[in-house]
Amino acid sequence: MKESNKNSHINVGAAILMLLFVLLFFAFIGRFFYIEWTQAVSGSDGEKVDLMELGKDKWTRSKILEADRGTIYDRTGENALATDIPSFTLRAILDENYEDHVKDVSKTAAALAPILEMEQSDVTEILSREELFQVEFGASGKNLSLTQKEEIEKLDLPGVGFIPTKTRLYPNEEFASHLLGFTNENEKGVQEGLLGLEKELNKYLVPQEGKETYQSDREGFKLPYGNENITPSKSGNDVYLTIDQKIQVLMENALNEAQEKYNPERMTAIVADPDTGKILAMGNRPTFDPNLRDVSNYTNMALTAFEPGSTMKVFTAAAAIEEGVYNGDELFQSGQYSVPGGRVSDHNGGEGWGMISFDEGIRQSSNVAASILVKEKLGYDKYEDYLTKFGLDAKTGIDLPGEASSRITYSGELERITTGFGQGSTITPIQQVQAITAIANGGKMMQPYVIEKIVDPESNEVKLNHEPKVAGEPISKETATQTRDLLRTVVTDGTGTPYNIEGYEIAGKTGTAQISEGSKGYMSGYGNNIFSFIGMAPADDPELIVYVAVDRPELEYPELGSDPVSLIFNTVMKNSLQYLNIDPIEKEDNTSEEAEETESGQLLKDVTGMSVKEAKKQLEDKGLSVISLGEGEVVGQSPRPSTKILNGERIILQTEGNATMPDITGWSLADVMKLVELVELKPNVMGSGYVVKQGIETGSTLKKDDYLVAELKTPSSETEEEEEPEEEPEPITD
Repeated sequence: MKESNKNSHINVGAAILMLLFVLLFFAFIGRFFYIEWTQAVSGSDGEKVDLMELGKDKWTRSKILEADRGTIYDRTGENALATDIPSFTLRAILDENYEDHVKDVSKTAAALAPILEMEQSDVTEILSREELFQVEFGASGKNLSLTQKEEIEKLDLPGVGFIPTKTRLYPNEEFASHLLGFTNENEKGVQEGLLGLEKELNKYLVPQEGKETYQSDREGFKLPYGNENITPSKSGNDVYLTIDQKIQVLMENALNEAQEKYNPERMTAIVADPDTGKILAMGNRPTFDPNLRDVSNYTNMALTAFEPGSTMKVFTAAAAIEEGVYNGDELFQSGQYSVPGGRVSDHNGGEGWGMISFDEGIRQSSNVAASILVKEKLGYDKYEDYLTKFGLDAKTGIDLPGEASSRITYSGELERITTGFGQGSTITPIQQVQAITAIANGGKMMQPYVIEKIVDPESNEVKLNHEPKVAGEPISKETATQTRDLLRTVVTDGTGTPYNIEGYEIAGKTGTAQISEGSKGYMSGYGNNIFSFIGMAPADDPELIVYVAVDRPELEYPELGSDPVSLIFNTVMKNSLQYLNIDPIEKEDNTSEEAEETESGQLLKDVTGMSVKEAKKQLEDKGLSVISLGEGEVVGQSPRPSTKILNGERIILQTEGNATMPDITGWSLADVMKLVELVELKPNVMGSGYVVKQGIETGSTLKKDDYLVAELKTPSSETEEEEEPEEEPEPITD
């Protein structure tokens, strides 16, 4: 009986278990079909979860497709002034739980320190930080070049690796830096313009990132038949400037030389094409290297307003000529001129030059002459009209950020008169350059600009194209010619004689501006002025305008303010004219002579067509240093034939066949540029002084468009103390 009851209980239990199993089975099957049908389940928060989307999230991956910021080129389109290059950020894994980690801190620090130019103790400190998975090395470990990366990789240091990035490179370093500006990474890791054209044109230059989405296995490998979606990246637009790299290099090196020799507070220089308004070069001191962003002065002096000084007399004289009230032969009493509210004195202490003509007054930069022209000849209202016609009371609208407004002080009678010779009112250098284009360009005043065009690098679509724009016609062609003739005499017989370049007819005007100290009046003391010169050449049909201003150079009596200014102007103007193949004028009485020997130099003989041996002999007999780039017949020479050269100057001869690289150690910049022009190389010159390193090995074959890297340094020299004069002398200025 008991056995029967026991069996019946077992059967009931088995039946219950079977029933539960069947119920669970059907529940599972039902749930399975429900999920299959709805493709969704309930999450922990009660919300439905789409299983298809969840699966896609699990096996779908994406990555950002980077693109380059637009490149900024010079006017040739061949020389990149700002461009993106691949770079690397160094990182080290410290977590010991990770297989590839730094195992020997001391050894790793000792190996990395010299490459990163860091103290070994600083590297050790970084590598010894606790509770960090990975560390980087600050600014020293960023923007590493491929060469540095490969050098570190050769060390085979455990735990050391790289993060690929991009760096904005400015190949020419301190080159038009205020104009170009620089970039920096924003919070999104994108390069963003912070100064100059990089900032002004950021919307054109910034690239558009792309994105690639794909399906992968659990190891992250792309599935061969998975869905793939690519949104392509798009590089930024390329910018082509009016800047000429070779002229800019000439300017930068001239500014460096003046900086080294005279240590002024600041300087600026501008080279412009008067026919179009294109700015071919623009430089400042102090400057900076945009690769390092070591900026001490953010101001572009070329766009800054200050009292112009006597360069203003150019426009005063042109206005009087245009109005028919200028008689160059008419005499006036120089020295001092009484006006309501004060007295105007000439720059030589008010002594003047006696009774002189107005032409002579302009040549000698007489303040009295300018005052009479404004007050008696033109009248204040008419003169004010010409200030407007020449654009001196408004911004030029140049396509650069930071252009300052001029301030024409014209309320009192004395202020109106002093404006005529550049005192009291403030005007920017770029306004003066724009205004003088009217005199250089037959009366048509051209608006200055630096952006030639902006182009999509993929489609070649031109996004922006700048055409020359006439900003006004303040004077006639005849007035422009007469004014240029007058300015030519300033250089031949007046205050501008330091700017008279042998072989070229220069027309221009000097300026010496006082520096205001507000309520204290004007600065006093030897050299506490802004010295300037604005000139054009050739005078009969100008191809170039060059403006130079030097603020408070350190002058030692009897040095003049024209010394640093002419050093820059003459170097830039002469070499730029030669670069543009504008031949110098030969002296009439020398046309029948092969070379005119003088105390300072001679005219270079044409030796093309001769054998190297014969050419060398003839030139060396004249006391010249001759370098040949090969053997055989001479097919080219630098400087060109009939150029005025100095005794002992270096002459470079190009021969038929391949040219070979000479040893240029010890060469000056001028000699390097001779080689560059002759063989049509692309220069990358760093520093100033004389060559200490060259990028092309001596004896290598030279090819057109090869990059020639040359590092220049100024030789150290001891300075001797000189006895100071008992009394501080007054400079001879204008």
